[in-house]
Amino acid sequence: QIFILQETGQSPSPAAGFPQEGTHMGRQGDTIAAVATPAGPGAIGILRLSGPGAADIAAACFRPLGRKGLLDHPTRTLVYGSLLDCEGQVIDQVLCTYSRGPASYTGEDTAELHCHGSPMVLSLGLEALFAQGARQAGPGEFTQRAFLNGRLDLAQAEGVADLLDARSREGARQAVGQLSGALSRKIAAIYSALVDVMAHFHAVLDYPDEDIDPFTQEQLARDLEAQRQDLEALLSTYQRGRRLSRGVKCAIVGRPNAGKSSLLNTLAGYDRAIVTDIPGTTRDTVEETVELGGIPLRLIDTAGLRDSSDPIEQLGVERSRRAMEEAELILVVLDQSQPAREEDAALIRAAVERAPTIVVLNKQDLPCQLEWTEPLDLAASVPICAKTGAGLDGLAELVAQTFPRDPGSGYGELLTNQRQAEAAGRALESVRRAGEALDLGVTPDALLTDVEEALSALGELTGQSVRDDVTDRIFQRFCVGK
Repeated sequence: QIFILQETGQSPSPAAGFPQEGTHMGRQGDTIAAVATPAGPGAIGILRLSGPGAADIAAACFRPLGRKGLLDHPTRTLVYGSLLDCEGQVIDQVLCTYSRGPASYTGEDTAELHCHGSPMVLSLGLEALFAQGARQAGPGEFTQRAFLNGRLDLAQAEGVADLLDARSREGARQAVGQLSGALSRKIAAIYSALVDVMAHFHAVLDYPDEDIDPFTQEQLARDLEAQRQDLEALLSTYQRGRRLSRGVKCAIVGRPNAGKSSLLNTLAGYDRAIVTDIPGTTRDTVEETVELGGIPLRLIDTAGLRDSSDPIEQLGVERSRRAMEEAELILVVLDQSQPAREEDAALIRAAVERAPTIVVLNKQDLPCQLEWTEPLDLAASVPICAKTGAGLDGLAELVAQTFPRDPGSGYGELLTNQRQAEAAGRALESVRRAGEALDLGVTPDALLTDVEEALSALGELTGQSVRDDVTDRIFQRFCVGK
């Protein structure tokens, strides 16, 4: 099979081995329905349907204002009318629209009812849809149908999930770029080059009487080396992509009363951690996710590092040290209104050995007594006042410098999860083996096995050759209704 992505990157062509648009696989012969907006009261609540009976079921539960029925209106038109419950009673004034497959998100017939965001209205509306033959959609089932019907490839579908979970502007830009097909096009270029190697070589072998230029070892070596470099570049994007999608684990450490909890509260925008003048107030790790310098940080406020006879506080200190060992970024908070101690220098040295470290000189609103600056040379430092927020722009700049954006990678071209990185790693290893075998004088036909393995691994990135149980796990991370 030849794997081809359309130039738009919006969906694979049928040649990629996907079902034709509009076909149904597995349970796709039925119609699914779900609430597509968050739980709880809100301004708007959306009921979504997909499947062969979506438009008919929506029409049975919706009475348009006027003489025309819902299906008498053009597709993709918002129609005003009443949502009816199972007994035909009006429960809300809503807008309704429907689309016909394959020109829809899922590739099937779809419909949406835009209601007031009342949980009771949505519950009664969903009950009415079920009574007409729809069933409850599972997590991610709408997007899974889009994948199975060739509207999205697997990399684009994972971009949808990353967009829903985005915790920073950079993360959202990366996700929407992946959804638009940027990563898929990058993979397709490597895939196509490897297919060319196989196609040309097979043509020489299968049609010896034709006037086809045979491969030379130098040409094959050049082609394999080019794809090796492209795969290495692709795999190198994983660390940043993972940080944008999952966040950087960031430990805030320091002596008691240095201002660690105040810093977390200021960055979070609310009082997440208890702050008092009593040393040892924080006895356990407190976590919060924030965006700083365009990077999502999973902040971990830790207990003050000091020796204590209190067994509970000492347990918190042990957890603090463990958090520092597991961190990808460490903020060492020092109270600059107090003289520096040897334990401050020891803490900075220990932090620098474990992860990128920024020394935060807190309480700049008070006279500076921090005269011993030697240990600060080990790491970047920034003065702030956690109480007022002064200096946080400087801290954000240092965080951005610590995790710089690769100017060679556009938005959406990063690998963002372990599944993608593992598949790209296997493709890279196969191409490396092929190149090494070529250098050792192995005949080119034997190298094609390695090239085929590389193609199979790349196919897993976009879903061409991925197993059903893997795709099921991927879509289970989605929310219901998406």
